[in-house]
Amino acid sequence: MFWKILGAIVLVWLAVVILGAVLKALFPLLALAVVGAGLYFLYRSMTDENRTDKTVDSMF
Repeated sequence: MFWKILGAIVLVWLAVVILGAVLKALFPLLALAVVGAGLYFLYRSMTDENRTDKTVDSMF
């Protein structure tokens, strides 16, 4: 029983370590994507002021 509990703890620890490494590697890309999307929406809000179809439904 002791070895099963120890094995489960080791597996959870490895999963947390791997997930942490992946998130640490992908965080700069996520931050860049958020900034890029914000700049895009800011640009779109400042231009095309004469358009009347600014709803989401007009995209489809």
